[in-house]
Amino acid sequence: MEYRPLADELAAETRCVQELHRLLAAELDLVSGRSTAALSARTGGELSARWERDVAVHRWSERAAQLRAARSGLCFGRLDGRDGPPLYVGRIGLSRADDTEEEETALLDWRAPAAQPFYCATLASPMGLVRRRHFQLAGTAPQERVVDINDDVFTAATDAAHTAADPALLAALAAPRGSAMRDIVATIQAEQDAVIRLPLGGTVVIEGGPGTGKTAVALHRVAYLLYTHREQLARRGVLVVGPSGPFLEYVGGVLPSLGESAVVFTTPGRLHRGVDATAVDAPEVARLKGDLVMCAVLRKAVAAEQTLPAEPILIALDAVTLEVDRKVATRARRAARDSGRPHNAARMVFAEDLLVQLVERGVELITGGVLADPEDRDLDRMFEGDEYALDPAESAAAIARDLADDLRDELVDHPGFRAALNALWPLRTPERLLAELLSSPARLAAVTAQLRREGHRGLDLGVLHRAEGAAWTVSDAPLLDELVELLGPLPRRKPRDTGVRYAAEVLTLIDAHDRTIAGEDADELRATDFVTAGMLAERFDDELVGSVAERAAADREWTYGHLVVDEAQELSAMDWHVLARRCPSRSITAVGDLAQRSAPAGARTWAEVLAPIAGDRFTLRALTVNYRTPAEIMEAAALALPEDERHRVPQSVRRTGEPPIHARLDELAGLVDGRGTAAVITTEPAALPTLDGFVVHSPGSAKGLEFDVVAVVDPEAIRAACPADLYVAMTRATRRLVLVPGAQSSSASIRAAVRAPSVSTET
Repeated sequence: MEYRPLADELAAETRCVQELHRLLAAELDLVSGRSTAALSARTGGELSARWERDVAVHRWSERAAQLRAARSGLCFGRLDGRDGPPLYVGRIGLSRADDTEEEETALLDWRAPAAQPFYCATLASPMGLVRRRHFQLAGTAPQERVVDINDDVFTAATDAAHTAADPALLAALAAPRGSAMRDIVATIQAEQDAVIRLPLGGTVVIEGGPGTGKTAVALHRVAYLLYTHREQLARRGVLVVGPSGPFLEYVGGVLPSLGESAVVFTTPGRLHRGVDATAVDAPEVARLKGDLVMCAVLRKAVAAEQTLPAEPILIALDAVTLEVDRKVATRARRAARDSGRPHNAARMVFAEDLLVQLVERGVELITGGVLADPEDRDLDRMFEGDEYALDPAESAAAIARDLADDLRDELVDHPGFRAALNALWPLRTPERLLAELLSSPARLAAVTAQLRREGHRGLDLGVLHRAEGAAWTVSDAPLLDELVELLGPLPRRKPRDTGVRYAAEVLTLIDAHDRTIAGEDADELRATDFVTAGMLAERFDDELVGSVAERAAADREWTYGHLVVDEAQELSAMDWHVLARRCPSRSITAVGDLAQRSAPAGARTWAEVLAPIAGDRFTLRALTVNYRTPAEIMEAAALALPEDERHRVPQSVRRTGEPPIHARLDELAGLVDGRGTAAVITTEPAALPTLDGFVVHSPGSAKGLEFDVVAVVDPEAIRAACPADLYVAMTRATRRLVLVPGAQSSSASIRAAVRAPSVSTET
């Protein structure tokens, strides 16, 4: 029999929820006041006082943000154990003072270990519970009220069929979609919770088909890790990589709604600062750019910038003309390369060695070699009566030093020396070097020949050639990032003295603070202690202190405590290569579905793509239940896959009675009822007319998104381009799927391809 709560029971639970809101409001007033007081505190000119003020402001502001984020849907359930009072479960942990002034838990954070039974208890394994209660809430904070209750009673007499039902989950699934993803803290399922609570260390792959909630699981795992390992992740933060800008906009509100802000979001096309690439290469080009052989290609391209002169370069000084010949340049190049510095930094080594050699030659040419023998009588005649009337050996050394100093000063400022330096070891930016390489058949051919001699026999870089000035592509972003490593930054002007001093002090304070909250010895020397104050001063103005996310986003060399990669099957080996640098601990959550892979350089197997960064040490967890997509749509979408891929299709938990239908483009407007969201997916978004109520996507830009109504235009064209893309497009729908024939296809052919019934749009 269905359980119906009594009115007084709903009223009692409502009073409890509203009391929790009062506790939250009181704490919010307290921490907001502390934040304001800290911000207005006078600190004088002492940097340490300013730093302590800013840390306090940040700490109290962060807690205030967490409390504000938790107000909507504050408490969503209750746990009744065999012993003790009931525990209320919600978005954040709250405490109250009991009669003895001791703190007791008023609201249990959903991430706390004690809350796990709320998601995982079953009749077979009740985890100490006798009852689990789900609340359905209405109204807005702080006047939220409980309007319905669903109880799971864990006794032997309980009807198993009743306990298997989850009205809260079904209600959430049936609700219309909005423009942003909602969190799922109230409806996390047991298989999802098991993945969310996996340990921090190591690489975890979450594999699941459409609608299994893998993206939501990954984001809630981030919230769980930040809660459970707050000290460890506090100073490093989390990097989340999603497939596209629209995807990041869609999911970007989930973690803030859970009160977490130490997260930076990006896409593969934004891996190089200043570039936001969305264009894609032809399949054969993307495949090659995604291969790790491109690391060798780029190293050769950088080495090709370090040239030797075909003819001696003449530098005419006041007293002598010097030559930069192959011998001189070869020695200087060897010294620069042996330094192990990136190209732009090694230029200083090259220049210094070049100067030393040229000065030595200049001294020898000017003196005619007489300084080599201090007893030579010509030495006395050359400087008779001069200031060098010393011991002959001392005179020779003094003369040589002064000549050398004069020659060095003249060379350093001489246009001819600068010209030689620029010709033999030019400064390069990643953008310029890669653009010149890809637009030059001669350069590509030269690198191809070099690599073939080294064993890459089938390699032909000619396919990478493109017109000068072409737009950056998604596959270019990791290449540009790799070039940053190989080239290093361009030399910067020296910072202001005040900036250096300030930055040096801030570096010390930040590091000591970060080590303290991470549980480390603040006085222990680490390699990062050798970062110069000048580098820090160049990055930041006087007000340096910011959130972890702000500091991480401003620093390309930042290393994160955890990395999340969504739609991970699309990433190439080069993508993984540059991302691994950002997370040296290899604490990674990779989320994907091999059946949805469309990228030519994407993963064929997880072991293959993860081997270079994790070896065989990764954990694979599968999500098997489709909570989003109705069974009628999944049955049709599965036929878009090759037969050997259909075993990956997850099982849907619900049917809606709405199989896919077919319609013409001009009939789509009649299919939108104003509830939720609607999208058109096509291979040519720019070619479609504007359709009221619909957003337009390509299969690629729709990845990871969901809509109530989806119209797939010209499914046969999408399938011809990539069968996985048709599978992706069809599974974006949560309620209704419409198939629109293209110019070269018919409704009958579409129905035959995906078994969509011939249903009139008027039905």
